[in-house]
Amino acid sequence: MDGKWLSVLEYAAFKKKSISTVRRYIKANRVKHKDENGKYFIWVKNYLDSKSIEERKGIETLFELERLKKENTELRQDLADAKMLIELYENGNVLSKKTNMDLPELPINL
Repeated sequence: MDGKWLSVLEYAAFKKKSISTVRRYIKANRVKHKDENGKYFIWVKNYLDSKSIEERKGIETLFELERLKKENTELRQDLADAKMLIELYENGNVLSKKTNMDLPELPINL
């Protein structure tokens, strides 16, 4: 069984309840609990620490940032290529006269 024993304070923070409400839950046996040297612990099934959630979100954010950087680099290269082609086509007459080359037609669907 996956889970974790949390103190009353930790459980209250995890469930966003007051400490007195958690103590009432214990008294009414609404939660699985144990008493160790006068200190109560509540069992939380499938507990996922908020710290690990934040770490996972941070890692996901870093991966997304790297993906966006790569995409940005590719788009900048595509833009540079497009600018060069536009310049070649705009100045095509000069290029054709100098090299006797005909430029291919400009693609309609980019």
